[in-house]
Amino acid sequence: MNKRLESLDALRGFDLILLVVFEEFLWKLKPAVNASWFDTLMLNFTHKDWQGFSFWDLVMPLFMFMSGVTIPFSLAKYRTHSNRRSVYLRLVRRFILLWLLGMVCQGNLLGLDPQRIYLFSNTLQAIAVGYLFTAIIFLNTRIGSQVAIAVILLLAYWGAMEWITFDGYGGGDYTPKRNLAEIIDRVVLGRFRDGAVMVDGAVVFAEHYNYTWILSSLNFVVTVMTGLFAGTIIKSTQSQRKKLLLLFGIGVAMVAVGWLMDDIQPVVKRIWTSSMVLVSSGYCFLLTWLFYYWIDCRGHCRRLTFLKIYGMNSITAYVVSLVINFSSVSHSILHGLEPYTGAYYPAIIALSNAAIVFVILLLMYRNKIFLRV
Repeated sequence: MNKRLESLDALRGFDLILLVVFEEFLWKLKPAVNASWFDTLMLNFTHKDWQGFSFWDLVMPLFMFMSGVTIPFSLAKYRTHSNRRSVYLRLVRRFILLWLLGMVCQGNLLGLDPQRIYLFSNTLQAIAVGYLFTAIIFLNTRIGSQVAIAVILLLAYWGAMEWITFDGYGGGDYTPKRNLAEIIDRVVLGRFRDGAVMVDGAVVFAEHYNYTWILSSLNFVVTVMTGLFAGTIIKSTQSQRKKLLLLFGIGVAMVAVGWLMDDIQPVVKRIWTSSMVLVSSGYCFLLTWLFYYWIDCRGHCRRLTFLKIYGMNSITAYVVSLVINFSSVSHSILHGLEPYTGAYYPAIIALSNAAIVFVILLLMYRNKIFLRV
């Protein structure tokens, strides 16, 4: 398949717009609206505190899933090469760059304060891990082995969480403070875990922070691998009808199995449980089915260029929106509106910040500047 997968660009753009535009704008708008119906709406733009899954919990898994979709298109030609040194070097370089960008986006690396530098705490780093291992698996195995590996990783995570105990943690405990993934992060990352500080020579962990990364990396790989499976289906020579049936059917099955597992292993995004992987990847399959059907199959893409503008420079959009604060520019231009807009002014500033990012991406798109990692 030589034609560019436009639905993937649009879906990636959809995900980035949620992050770059809607997140800050809606939260700034909430106090001004101050209505119960808006509070209900905002539940969809709020991460679950622990067990369960909200619409907003899909943003990170979708970003990771789409990195897997690209693998059959970008790496298939290397599977027949006997000497893969160049592609492995490229994968390692991508891993390092994503890791460093993740540390920049995390917010403390550019502060140059050694006490506030944390090693593993960002979506880009989860993608780095998932993409690296998924790409290596793709280059060296066939689809049957890839599915088997994904299942083994899901079971390995579940088994570890269920039966391994350490210092009173684990052994089937899925509470925020006593699960196995929590203690592994504390032991391995120590002072370099997000939010941790040194007090009188001892590491003190942030009470509010319960995201995990080390053991969860097993399932980071699976999330990217599910994207690989979707990409493999789309790239195959099967009819469009068969591809759509597979994408839809697999998506529904994964969502159903994931929620059925909730009683065995709860759906918890913060520790990336196996049931959460199935639920989130199932939803990702269904979104891929919808976008692929509407854009690549039906050809409805004329009014979706704005999604492609975000999607074709997704890493740039993500990094720029998190690292650069455009509020001073927005305030300089729009400060005269403040007396007239009252409580809505912060939302206007948030929308202005998003507009500046969009202009940057639009200029890059029109000049065919697409930054890749």
